[in-house]
Amino acid sequence: MFAEERYGQISNLVSANGRVTVAGLSTRFGITKETVRRDLALLETDGVLRRVHGGAIAGAGATTNEPSLTSRSSRHAAEKKRIALAALSLVPERGAVVLDAGSTTGALAELLVDEARTGLAVVTHCVPIAGVMTAAGLSVELLGGRVRALTSAAVGSRTLAQLGRLRADIAFIGANGLSAEFGLSTPDVDEAAVKTALIRAARRIVLLADASKFDEETLVSFAFLEDIDALVTDRAPHGSLAQALADADIEVIVA
Repeated sequence: MFAEERYGQISNLVSANGRVTVAGLSTRFGITKETVRRDLALLETDGVLRRVHGGAIAGAGATTNEPSLTSRSSRHAAEKKRIALAALSLVPERGAVVLDAGSTTGALAELLVDEARTGLAVVTHCVPIAGVMTAAGLSVELLGGRVRALTSAAVGSRTLAQLGRLRADIAFIGANGLSAEFGLSTPDVDEAAVKTALIRAARRIVLLADASKFDEETLVSFAFLEDIDALVTDRAPHGSLAQALADADIEVIVA
């Protein structure tokens, strides 16, 4: 079992039962108590639960759980690098590219730096992405607005107004959840508004999402499946999601 799958199951157990114990999780998943404690510490950081003596109790609601950018960067790092590498082939040599805030789009930004894509005009509302790319001498337009500490992304009316005046060649976006019925979703209303505006600001939309996002639904839907052109991921979707992607004529690229 992947660690991310274990995190999801622990979150579900806490939501269903109100509490979990270190000993019980150790037995259930066949892992050491030290590993369980590390899992619980990470999930507490993300607001999923609150640790107590011998285990943990329920924290915030699942639909509004939002891991920090630092926390997300440490999860599925290898998969995200593969996704970013596959997405790199979709980036034009010249033109305008929009990069959403996120750990996978951040990995793509690092690859663009490595390749010194000087022919690109990059637009982003993500402060860390802008910092990485400007430090390498690449052209970056950093959108203004209120910066959320949790994601280091600009949001709000100023960000939306600037995006409303843009029409880039391609946008690479992220999501916290991807499902057949609810589409693309994220826990925060302000982030959702920016993501919708990002989609409207480009001619071609590519979603970068690892398989842990499949069949997940967080608080706010910001796009339907029909709003994107391609999905770059680390594992092929299956079931209703795979059928819905096919029905929407979305190109699925498995890294």
